[in-house]
Amino acid sequence: MEGAIDLLRKSGAAKAAKKAGRTTAEGRIAIAADRARAVLVEVNCETDFVAKDDSFCAFADSVAEIVHMQDPVSLGDLQDMDIGDGNSIEETRQQLITKIGENVSIRQFRTLDANGDNLGTYMHGARIGVVVDLQGGDAALAKDIAMHVAASRPSCVEAADVPQDELAKERDIFRAQAESSGKPAEIIEKMVEGRLRKFVGEITLHGQPFVKDPDVSVEKLLKKNGASVHSFLCLVVGEGIEKKVDDFANEVISQVKRASQ
Repeated sequence: MEGAIDLLRKSGAAKAAKKAGRTTAEGRIAIAADRARAVLVEVNCETDFVAKDDSFCAFADSVAEIVHMQDPVSLGDLQDMDIGDGNSIEETRQQLITKIGENVSIRQFRTLDANGDNLGTYMHGARIGVVVDLQGGDAALAKDIAMHVAASRPSCVEAADVPQDELAKERDIFRAQAESSGKPAEIIEKMVEGRLRKFVGEITLHGQPFVKDPDVSVEKLLKKNGASVHSFLCLVVGEGIEKKVDDFANEVISQVKRASQ
């Protein structure tokens, strides 16, 4: 019996290894938070069908809770931690791969320690997770700002946070565009600065129109409520992962042709 168990375990590890090279661009974001601290974890799989599987969802939630409680410093540190049943996270991940038949990976986790009064969280389905650290205001405003971040995806809080090299690159692009107009140098500079202000307004939280009331900027909304945002985190499932697009019809035709030969 013990030999059979060992064989099954080895077989499961082998199956997991075979699936290790498959692209995992689907999955879910899991959040674990209290008043002082919040974490976002991205756990990936191969298809959106498996992303809704109860076992997969439970695994993602368990990983988020462990990150929240034990504060690992890296993914390597995380995978060796006990998931709560005597197995490590990595052992449980391999068992899950064997069970559901798809590759599963923990892509990343992010942690935010609160400096403000309200730590707001928002999940858009299971694909976008946001945490906002708000000073002042209330829990409802913190959630609204988190919802706005999910919808409008700012890259930073305010203009001062935009990296100088990014501003320099955009300024060069805008100048090249303006110079092609043939207008005088002083007009070109005004065009460049105007476009740069618009760019900064589009990518910063403060500069964006509030998603629930586009007539009001987020900066004005915060000031009206005596609040400010220290920082925010946003994770999106599969962001930056190149997905392989398969032609399912051609794949079926190819299999039929091979079977008939």
